Amino acid sequence: MINIKSKTEIEKMKASGKIVAEVLREIEKNIFPGITTKELDRIATNYIIRSGAFPSFLGVPNYYGGIKFPGAICSSVNGEVIHGIPDNRKLKDGDIISVDVGAFYNGFHGDAARTFPVGNVSEEAAKLIEVTKQSFFEGLKFVKPNNRVSDVSGAIEDYVLSFGYSIVKEYTGHGIGRELHEDPEVPNYRTNRRGHRLAAGMAIAIEPMVNQGSDEILLGSNKWTVYTKDGKLSAHYENTVIVTDDEPLVVTL
Repeated sequence: MINIKSKTEIEKMKASGKIVAEVLREIEKNIFPGITTKELDRIATNYIIRSGAFPSFLGVPNYYGGIKFPGAICSSVNGEVIHGIPDNRKLKDGDIISVDVGAFYNGFHGDAARTFPVGNVSEEAAKLIEVTKQSFFEGLKFVKPNNRVSDVSGAIEDYVLSFGYSIVKEYTGHGIGRELHEDPEVPNYRTNRRGHRLAAGMAIAIEPMVNQGSDEILLGSNKWTVYTKDGKLSAHYENTVIVTDDEPLVVTL
């Protein structure tokens, strides 16, 4: 069931989204060679708690035995697509890191992700990051009442494929609100279904996951982290978006 948010609920989502945006800015300021992903997680956790919110991802069970996620952020490095678990590994010059973060505040979730360069990255890595980010904005152009989810999905895929990259298909965007994952599912690629019709008050998390090489992925032994099968780079960009009668409202920017 799709939940249409009231004006009051949208204001609450704007507040949770603002916290997420601030956390990502704080993370970006602290990304440099030598820092650990665990330290980045500590920075995010402290900021969220100080804001009066709770980390949305912390303690969420997975589909493979209910293993609970141990961090406030997903920190996915290089060929890790999503759900990287923060640990003591140090980031190196030339790495890229995708940071996904959620905050639960006043009854509502905000959710967003960015891929950041670490130090001096290759031109190929920088291009992948930029194309992934722009693919979100290509999809955003179609977030209007009476359009379909498939309009958003198709625009993302068309843009990504035009650069020779591939889209991860096993994981998608989603509705968001009182629950971290709500209806509707928001694929980043064309499907045989047109998908739900968009309406003012819908809240969706649009999150293209783009691979430098093949779209094939592997699940790691920790039953959380997802890797590119060919070991090539992957990038992730996400925002929480409210459908309005005018332009879409991106609450995590």
